[in-house]
Amino acid sequence: MIDFQRDFCAPGGYADRCGGLAWVRDIIPAAQRLLLAARAAGLHIVHTREGYAPDLSDVYPMKLARSRQAGGEIGVSGPMGRLLIRGEYGHDIIDELRPCPGELVVDKATYGAFCRTRLESELRARGVTTCVIAGVTADVCVHTTLREATDRGFDCLYVRDAISTFDPEVRAACEKMITMEGGIWGTLTTVAALENQWGGAS
Repeated sequence: MIDFQRDFCAPGGYADRCGGLAWVRDIIPAAQRLLLAARAAGLHIVHTREGYAPDLSDVYPMKLARSRQAGGEIGVSGPMGRLLIRGEYGHDIIDELRPCPGELVVDKATYGAFCRTRLESELRARGVTTCVIAGVTADVCVHTTLREATDRGFDCLYVRDAISTFDPEVRAACEKMITMEGGIWGTLTTVAALENQWGGAS
């Protein structure tokens, strides 16, 4: 579950300032269904959160400048605290997808969830070989994590109706890339297909 944080999914956060929330609010119900089905199937659940130190010491200057240009500068004050700063209210995961006790939460100061985190070692320790991926945004944190996972030998399922980004054409392109070259980045799937596979269909 990649970056389902208030800063990306709730009014006044980073994403709302950069492009509104219509693109993400539509996938929250599907993401809820996916999470419930995965829990019922006894799968290992991982939640990631993008966020930075209060002193901005782990934000590269170019990333800070680009966030400023996009209209949601990292570290500026908003209604949920400073944007994308660890420990602020906006940094945490939305109530609809809140982690349960025992589920892994990975904090990252990067787009990809494997870069400079313990994620790979945690997955290896659990014997995980397949990653089922949902989250935001499709073209940034989701695809970066997907590619990192693939390069580390994990098979990936890209849950198309639980992944989105600001521009619908970009979202469609991100899905199309999965299928190229025989499925170079994994397999496209849907929440309903996984509910059926895991025995959670109603």
